[in-house]
This record gives sequence, structure tokens and C-alpha cells, in this order.
Amino acid sequence: MDARIQQSVVVNLSRRPAPVEVGPFVLGLDPTTTSPYVNYATPRPGAAVTAADVTALVAAFGAADRKPRLEYVTSCVPDLEALLTTAGFVVEARHTYLLCVPETLASPPVPDHFHLCAPGADSQRAALIGAQNEAFGDDSVPSEADVARLRRQQDAGGVAVMAVGDDGTCAGGGGAAAPVGAVSEVAGIAVRRPYRRRGLASAITAEVTRRLFGADTEVAWLEAGGEDSWRVYEHVGYRPAGQRLYLTMT
Repeated sequence: MDARIQQSVVVNLSRRPAPVEVGPFVLGLDPTTTSPYVNYATPRPGAAVTAADVTALVAAFGAADRKPRLEYVTSCVPDLEALLTTAGFVVEARHTYLLCVPETLASPPVPDHFHLCAPGADSQRAALIGAQNEAFGDDSVPSEADVARLRRQQDAGGVAVMAVGDDGTCAGGGGAAAPVGAVSEVAGIAVRRPYRRRGLASAITAEVTRRLFGADTEVAWLEAGGEDSWRVYEHVGYRPAGQRLYLTMT
């Protein structure tokens, strides 16, 4: 399963607007943002990586004027961490990823006075991104490029779900990348602070996952940002499965 997850990351980075292949790495670049959480690299699963490959990757980041950063499933390239730290990278985080399959998915009820829907207009996409930004402590206003990125994700077969209150306010949402080999990553599950502790995060996660499985996805995966989100994801049927590593060059 680790290799399937890692391959899905490789393909998703290859779908960025300006991807670059550097030896065994794929560097996903988006000219509309400098965010290191959008512009990063990953190795192909099972690839043999050398110090020279790492040097070439750092140079490719420099040529693109982006901060060198990688994300990957550790078991797929077990010797890579040592090469990267020798080259000056530092570990940013180690996370356990969780999996859900149709047989384990639970669908908790949507809280009263809210409904879940897919944003169909750019104004709704902006509202969803704004709610996510606020929930994650980012006060930036969604840009046209942010909205276009979400629209492209949906057009490519990805999922976006927003939680809307009776008053029309977007309380949160989440989404998932277009499936790769029947595997998809669920990400961006967020609820604005005034609407937390009502079950919205569980309902959003379950709805995103349900929509994926309805489109013939076999495996959904995600990462938990803390104990609270871990409990939410396990509640809807996600189970721990493997390890991912994040490194950046300071």
C-alpha cells in the first residue's frame, strides 16, 4: 500500500502547472504561488537516489526560485533521508497517514442547520477557501489563482465539499485530489472556530470520502494534524497505515 500512496503523490505533482522531472524526483511547480506546501518534490517509489540526484534537485528548486522541500512515504525510499540531511535538509515533520476503504467508511449525520454541497461557482469556491484559511490561522484573502486551482482540481475529477449554514455562511469544508490508480488523498478538512464541536468535521470528512468512493476510488488516505483530528478521522473509518516524512532546506 505504501507504494500506491507514494505513486499517487508522484502523479499529483506531475499534474501541477509546471512540473519538472529531476532524475528520480518529480518537482511539482505552480507559478501562481511560492508556497512550499504547493511547490515541493517527491521521489518515485523504489527509486535509487544518489547524492548527485539530490544536488540536481536543489539546483532545480533554485532555478525555479522556490524553497527546497520534499514529502514522501518513508518506506518507498528508505535511504533518502540520510542523503537529504547530509545535503542540508532538516526534518520538518513525521506523520502517520491513515487509510479508509468503502467497507470501513461510517457516515455520521450532518449537524442541524447545515448542509454539505460541492462549490459550483467561483464565489462559492472563494468562500470555501476563505473558511479553510481562517480555520488554519491564515488571514489571507483567497486570490483568483487560489480559486482557479480549486476549479482545476474539480474539473480534473477531484472533490470539494463545503458546509453551509442556514444563513448562507460557509462554516468549513474539505476536498480530495483526483484519484490516481483508484487512490486519492483527502486534505484541507477545516471548520471555522465558531462552528466547531458540532460534528461538522466528521460529516465533511465522510462526505468527501463518500463522493470519492462513488467515483470508483478504492482507497482514500489523509494525515491527522493532531489528536482531535485523529479522533475525527478514526470516527469515520480511517485507520493508521504508514509513515510519511517532510523535509525542507533552511
